[in-house]
Amino acid sequence: MSASEDNQVLLEQQLYVVRVKRYVIGVVTACMLAFGIGWGLSFVFPVFLAKFLADYPVSNRDRFQQLVLAMVLTVLVGLAVSMGITQYPLILLILVGGLMFYAYYLFLDPHWNFFATILLISVMLLPYLGITNSAVAIYVGTGLIISGVLAVIAFAVLHWLFPDPLQKTQLSTPEILSKELRIYASAKALIVAYPVIVYFYYFQINGAILTMVFIGILSLQITTVKSIKIGLFLLLTNTIGGLLAVILYELLVTTPQFIFLIALITLVSLSIGSMIYEKPEKAPLCAGVMSAMLVVLGGTISSDSKLIELSFYGRIAQILLASVYMISVSVLMDLYEKSKENETQ
Repeated sequence: MSASEDNQVLLEQQLYVVRVKRYVIGVVTACMLAFGIGWGLSFVFPVFLAKFLADYPVSNRDRFQQLVLAMVLTVLVGLAVSMGITQYPLILLILVGGLMFYAYYLFLDPHWNFFATILLISVMLLPYLGITNSAVAIYVGTGLIISGVLAVIAFAVLHWLFPDPLQKTQLSTPEILSKELRIYASAKALIVAYPVIVYFYYFQINGAILTMVFIGILSLQITTVKSIKIGLFLLLTNTIGGLLAVILYELLVTTPQFIFLIALITLVSLSIGSMIYEKPEKAPLCAGVMSAMLVVLGGTISSDSKLIELSFYGRIAQILLASVYMISVSVLMDLYEKSKENETQ
């Protein structure tokens, strides 16, 4: 092996260590703040940050500025939707569906991932809360702004504290799908997620906030799955993430200490972070597992009586039912696509 090859291997090892360190320190610190201080929707902070770090190992100043503006503007859009129009359920549901589709479409442009993530969560949650109590919608919107801005700030600070050794050589123009493919993928994600959202809106289900956050994040991940079938992806992320949440919850019941909680989260984030950066092809799966675990566990630890009124296992059951539905629909869509392919051959 030549000297240049040795240097390349060494740089790749350094890059791996830096990214894993950044991921673990970021997720653990975010959990300490969210679970230790607590505010409206505080559990979303570590969920967003973990997703940002997994999706974007490389950062720049322009992205940071865009994200802060995107979060504030998006939440304002969600609040505007929740005011007045909630008196007209059919129009509200059509508008929510349209904005969800637009969020999926934007998400498939790498420049707008963060904006699309916040937009989707905002338009699902805020109108839902505005139907019954506009004050709670404003409370959640404020909490979402705080969590989102904190996630962006933490994202930038972590990249500043732990810069990539190869950052200058790795910045490149991301590949953007064609308009037709983006529309197709957006429609598919909407078909999978929207009926569940309509069900929650119509019946005003107790504890739906946590499940809708979970569905929103998971449905965004569906649009990026390439090598893994959607049904298998959902099954694995939901099952592993849910099991991790249950294990950590049961351990916390036996030892209800904050330091012990942080130690458990450190261990899990270290294991998942290592897999994300060691095997990039499996990063969407690992990131999905982490999101599922943080949503379920974080929603319990930092639970707010204004938002979540179910027990831990009640939330698990609700998310499980939603997951079964999403998996079933995605499998049917896969079978339909295969049959269409066979007909054209």
